[in-house]
Amino acid sequence: MLRAAHKLMTSAAVGLGCSRSAARCLGSRTVWRQAPAPRGASSSNLVRCRAASGGAYPPAQDDPFAALQVVSVATDPFAWKGDALVIGVCEEALGAEGSIDNADLKNLDDTFGGLLAEMMKEAEFKAKPGSSVFCRAAAGALGVKHVGVVGVGKSGEVKPETWAALGSAATAHAQKHKCVTAAVTVVGGPTAVLTPDAAKLAAKSIATGAYLGSYEDQRFKSKPTAKTLARVEILGGPYAALELHAVSVAAARAAAAGIVLTKELVAAPPNVVTPTALADVAAMIAAKFPGCMSLKVLDKVECEKLGMGSFLGVSEASDEPPKFIHLTYTSPAAGADVKKIALVGKGLTFDSGGYNIKAGAGSMIEMMKFDMGGAGAVLGAARTIAETQPPGVEVHFIIASCENMIGSRGMRPGDILTASNGKTIEVNNTDAEGRLTLADALVYAEQTVGCTSIVDVATLTGAVIVALGPEVAGLFSPSDKMAESLMAAAAAAGEQFWRMPMTESYWANMKSDIADMKNTGSRGGGAITAALFLKQFVEKEGTEWAHLDIAGPVWDDKKGGATGFAAATLANWVAAAAARP
Repeated sequence: MLRAAHKLMTSAAVGLGCSRSAARCLGSRTVWRQAPAPRGASSSNLVRCRAASGGAYPPAQDDPFAALQVVSVATDPFAWKGDALVIGVCEEALGAEGSIDNADLKNLDDTFGGLLAEMMKEAEFKAKPGSSVFCRAAAGALGVKHVGVVGVGKSGEVKPETWAALGSAATAHAQKHKCVTAAVTVVGGPTAVLTPDAAKLAAKSIATGAYLGSYEDQRFKSKPTAKTLARVEILGGPYAALELHAVSVAAARAAAAGIVLTKELVAAPPNVVTPTALADVAAMIAAKFPGCMSLKVLDKVECEKLGMGSFLGVSEASDEPPKFIHLTYTSPAAGADVKKIALVGKGLTFDSGGYNIKAGAGSMIEMMKFDMGGAGAVLGAARTIAETQPPGVEVHFIIASCENMIGSRGMRPGDILTASNGKTIEVNNTDAEGRLTLADALVYAEQTVGCTSIVDVATLTGAVIVALGPEVAGLFSPSDKMAESLMAAAAAAGEQFWRMPMTESYWANMKSDIADMKNTGSRGGGAITAALFLKQFVEKEGTEWAHLDIAGPVWDDKKGGATGFAAATLANWVAAAAARP
């Protein structure tokens, strides 16, 4: 079956310089349309539409929350009227037997005619983080149709992800029951003990969760369900600390938009999210924020001129043209001492394994659409950063995107590739391809762009899942300072990372008799040797570098599939960069 490439054609000035006549003939299925030009691109660019197999589905949405408003207000919960009121409850608000032991919660329970106490007792609700109970309210009670309680755990120990779960539970219930308005409040102590900064983070986390809980990916449904929720209010009043944090709530919208963009890219099938589609999404971001974002995309010929043999070796067997995406954020307030940062994402839009094909039970070949999870996180972070515009930084979002397929032109086990820094690589496993694409992307970030701080993010190894399980990502860095800053950014995002060792003696397993290195080592310590491989392509002494292996948390069937993991961590890390020495 013919597989048409959705091929973005732009002028050589932005690196998509391929002529229409060079397009592979696909018979009557080839259709051309005009494409929106990113900043600096020619207005005469053409885009070839995807094959019928991929439909006309968008790889990601520009603004998934256009119909929803989340605001922070000083309204007292007793005065609020609307469809759904959701109450965050800490453990101290309940007695030993689950009885209500907090005056504010007791007053709310009295207003609802004892409904809160009854439903918490029946559900054996203990206010543990993430636990929840919802019920239809009696007619006329506070003018509210639905009421719910969500546990946040012990006061003073509430994490950002718990606050986010409160907001998410509220809007998910509201959407399910076709509510138009909803409100979130907190009782029982936790907000009263927060510092101002912690209160702002709580407000942002609740609002981010509210946006994410309202979202449902219906791009591929033939009959999508209409969404009714239009407004969510985070209530303050006597419950202190969470009111009027308008800036935090506005930042939440940007954070949620970035996370959803990442989720959509990772969730979409590989006949929709192609390398060219990733370039399209980068162009969409550049077009939406022309004051601070610019785009350059290199095609195969331009990558060849830069000597990117490692990246191009992976792409050889695919009919989809490779795309080297370079999206740049320039702070409008940047001075002469601007910090140049690179976020480098692995962009394998489908990984068959190549000649070392993924086969048999457990190979996960049907899930290899998520092998561009690193690229998705980088573009999601770009979407957030473009809207929040952190000062004092210049951020380069770099993705070497392609497919790893099988064909007569394809990379073979035993081939030797030459990366753009001149280092040679003996390919002893074509299914260890992500590191090969990242190698040239890292060289480009450091040598061509001149970045002094680089983070690469990738669904790189199954070994990291064996080591850390499906919920925790691996963090590798020779720099303690960089590792600490990334861990702080992840904590604020509610995402789990664990710093992994970079045991130099393991590099002996990667040595080749006929080239500078092999692309895989022995079975043990595979995540470590993969990180050591990438380290070979960051060569300047003053460059800080970290590698994030997110193979586990990028996907969670229990949470509906794609998670949007790492987009918020990367955005937080960039936002804090200007303040770091």
